Formats: sequence, structure tokens, C-alpha cells
Amino acid sequence: MSEELTSSLEDYLETIYLIISEKEAVRPKDIAKRMNVSNASVTGALKTLANKGMINYAPYDVITLTNEGRMAAMDVLRRHELLKDFLVKVLGISVEEADKAACAMEHGISVEIIDKLARFAEFIEICPRGGEDWANGKISHCDKTVSLEVCQECISSVSDKVHKNHCKQLQGGRIVKKLNDVRPGERCKVVKITSKGNLFKRITEMGLTTGTVIEVERVAPLGDPVEMKVKGYHLSLRKDEASKIEVEMI
Repeated sequence: MSEELTSSLEDYLETIYLIISEKEAVRPKDIAKRMNVSNASVTGALKTLANKGMINYAPYDVITLTNEGRMAAMDVLRRHELLKDFLVKVLGISVEEADKAACAMEHGISVEIIDKLARFAEFIEICPRGGEDWANGKISHCDKTVSLEVCQECISSVSDKVHKNHCKQLQGGRIVKKLNDVRPGERCKVVKITSKGNLFKRITEMGLTTGTVIEVERVAPLGDPVEMKVKGYHLSLRKDEASKIEVEMI
């Protein structure tokens, strides 16, 4: 947590960042509604954040983030998303419960710890003996059917994949994923479409262009299809199509 910002102020920054991602313009009443706090509390927090150089604020005008404020907000959001991923992937906690827990945990944890948790969560997800079955207790870590030698070779291979994925996911401080890796209930914003030709045309004609906000509603048991809401419309993509869309978590 920043030495200059309390956990409450970090929550305000995170909320402002998320609202800007959704509708660009932010007003105090939007923040009060989202955080379920009084207008007076919002006004006090905004004045403090403005004094600290985190936001541009004037009464009766829209609120914008300064460069410093945007970086601070993205740092809070990154901690939140990585903690939530750990709770879901490793501990098998529901997305809703993990989201609430991450809100409480995100303020007092160091970047070093967050990164180690993220790498471990990634390892569990990629490991052939890990994944959802491991998190849900269907596979025991002490299963004797796999030899130690085979396990050590696998660990080395998986660790390399974790490192590569970790470097890619943290682009400019942002959390970047493929759309097919986003879970139901999570929201994201399109940053890049990697497909070409007819598939690129199909995706863009559906309204999925850079900057488009997506809310994933449902993912079939085997990951196919991915159902989502975009600009009020319900859309569906095959898993291989969704894998061609890189998104930033919001």
C-alpha cells in the first residue's frame, strides 16, 4: 500500500478508474452510488486525492485521474485481480467470495508477495496434476501414480511457461489476458485482436473493437462457448475465437 494513501483512498482511486473505463466521465454521485457511501464522504475523499495530486477535481465538474493517480489505481487493481485469481485457482473459492476477500486483502500486501502468489497460481493452473480438479480437492498432491523424476521434469517445464506468461500478463502495469481465460462475472476491455482475415472481420463486426468493454456471463464446462454482454447485447464466441482477443481486466 502506498505510504501516502490509506486503504480508503485507494478504494476511491480504484472506483474512479473503473468508472472511467466504463463511461469515461466520472461525477461524485457516480462514486457515491458505486461505493454505497454518502456524498459528503465522497467530497472529502476527492479533496484529499486532489491535494495529493492523484486526481483533477473541481466542484460540479467531471473528475479525471492524473498520470500518478492512474498508475496508483492500476496498481491497486492489479493486486486485487491477482489475489482474486489466487483464491479462485488455488483455493477453489467462488469468484464472488474471492472478489470480496481480495478487496479486504489488496491494501496491505507487498508487490513481492503478490508476484509470488501470482506465479504459484499460474503454476497450479498449468501443472497437469493441478487446475480446477486440484483446487476442488479431486486430485491429491500426494498421488503416488507419478514418479518423482517425472514430476521434477514437469515442474521445470511448467516453471518456464509460468515465467513467460507472467511477463506477458504484466504489460505496462496492466493485467492482460486472453478473453477465453476471463471468468464469468468478470469485466474486461479489448486491447488487441490477434486474428486476421475473416475471423478478424467477424469479431469486429460483432462490435468487439479496441476499447470495447466486455462482461463475461457464462463459460461452458469445457470452455466452449464463451457467452458475454457487449454494449447491452448478448454475444457468444467459440473458445478458439475468444483466444484471439487480448483484454485488460477492469
